[in-house]
Amino acid sequence: MATPHLSDAELATQPAAYWTGVAYEALIAFTRARHAEFGFTQPQFWLLRNLSGNDISPDGHGMTIAELELAMSTYLRSEDDLEAEAGVLLDRGWLTRDDRERLWITEAGEAARLTIKQHAPAIRARIHHGIDDADYVTTLKVLRQMIRNTDGSAA
Repeated sequence: MATPHLSDAELATQPAAYWTGVAYEALIAFTRARHAEFGFTQPQFWLLRNLSGNDISPDGHGMTIAELELAMSTYLRSEDDLEAEAGVLLDRGWLTRDDRERLWITEAGEAARLTIKQHAPAIRARIHHGIDDADYVTTLKVLRQMIRNTDGSAA
């Protein structure tokens, strides 16, 4: 769908919630499509990251699906099924499950996490193409202020 050209005055009247929602959906769809091209899903990468002592996990200890869902609650989407995603990683040998239902990352899973991580700069570069860092920072500052203005939580 073609977007009509809007003047700065017209843009100033546009609802931020609409445009942030459109941006969110487009960015998620783009990122997930790129991940699929490389043979994995975004939730699979998140599982590996959250279980790796070299990434998000503070201690590298195993976690149950419920614990992982809680840890990822701010970015999981309603359609994400961590149990099914973990099943794929178990089949690949990237995760193991102990008798207490905790998932653990394997050496192969850690190697896969590092390989998958190598794609992030290219994905980011495509998303940020034509946007200089100063404009990007300004945009984030504006969004964070809007969040604070509406009693949201912005770090």
